[in-house]
Amino acid sequence: MASSKLQAIWNHPAGPKTIHFWAPTFKWGISIANIVDFSKPPEKLSYPQQIAVTCTGVIWSRYSTVITPKNWNLFSVNVAMAGTGLYQLSRKIQHDYFSDTEAEAVAKE
Repeated sequence: MASSKLQAIWNHPAGPKTIHFWAPTFKWGISIANIVDFSKPPEKLSYPQQIAVTCTGVIWSRYSTVITPKNWNLFSVNVAMAGTGLYQLSRKIQHDYFSDTEAEAVAKE
């Protein structure tokens, strides 16, 4: 039973014997790097970089569901990229546009 499932994964058109498996697998490094950057101060984040990560994630997530064969490894890594990019963008926007107004409101009280 297990060996037949492993055999099916091994022989899948997007399985470990193909670049369609390894390219998205190594792309996880970008998402992991973005997760590590969660501890980075928001002022050190880059809008262009995080917009690129988010847009790449959204575009390629869609693409991975319309190609044949469907590549779920590519889909999952790009959903993770979009998610981490959106989170980083929200941190940057909150720091740049909302933290100053809160500090001013507290200072006025």
